Amino acid sequence: MPYDHSGPQDDRQNRRGGGGGVGRAKKKSFHRRKVCRFCADHIKTVDYKDVKTLRVFVTERGKIVPRRISGNCAKHQRLLTRTVLRARYMALLPYTAMVPSSQY
Repeated sequence: MPYDHSGPQDDRQNRRGGGGGVGRAKKKSFHRRKVCRFCADHIKTVDYKDVKTLRVFVTERGKIVPRRISGNCAKHQRLLTRTVLRARYMALLPYTAMVPSSQY
């Protein structure tokens, strides 16, 4: 007796969405790879006094932008994080956003 493939295993695949149902066309999307700004410009060090550059990598709330969003390589993201922390310590960058007291 041949094995019947219409058992519970096929049912499990359809529930997971791996069955590729009728009418579902897969769109091929192209995502451009983000390039590390420091590697592209051949910058070896990031200076904590260069606030203009550092502000690009800090949100308006004061958070450091993560690597997956900024596109930096791991080496330069670590360097950037240390530099932002130094700039905060020297009071060149804020730790948090300035919220007006009238909002409370």
